[in-house]
Amino acid sequence: MRRRQAKKHPLIPDPRFNDTDVTYFVNNLMLQGKKSTAFDIFYTAIDKVTERTGEEGLEQWKTAVEAVTPNVEVRSRRVGGATFQIPHPIRDSRKRSMAVKWIINYARLRNEKTMADRLAAEIIAANKGEGATFKKKEDVHRMAEANKAFSHFRF
Repeated sequence: MRRRQAKKHPLIPDPRFNDTDVTYFVNNLMLQGKKSTAFDIFYTAIDKVTERTGEEGLEQWKTAVEAVTPNVEVRSRRVGGATFQIPHPIRDSRKRSMAVKWIINYARLRNEKTMADRLAAEIIAANKGEGATFKKKEDVHRMAEANKAFSHFRF
């Protein structure tokens, strides 16, 4: 176990929208330290969302992240030789982390030509309440609901 809790490093706001949430998203989107490429992908995706929906792209992205943010998750707990999936509430930082990572991972699995197209399509789908990311959130909530009977094992 840790001796003490890890320090939270302050995030610098992004240059275009002046928002730390965008920087957090881009840091998760980034591969092999290529931050400028990740910013280009994100900004292009936001522009495509604006173009396709006719609404502000950044607001669409924020509502998409909100839409796929889970409230509970299941964790495995071993009790008397049996393993139970026990529903747990999630702290806010983990909620945001899970939502961002799900959007990025499921965008990478899409079939569009460029990553910006994939990300834009995933953001639009999440806003409509469809797509793989939204389905993942629904699956997590359904699993927690199904295992609500084991919540008394929570510690």
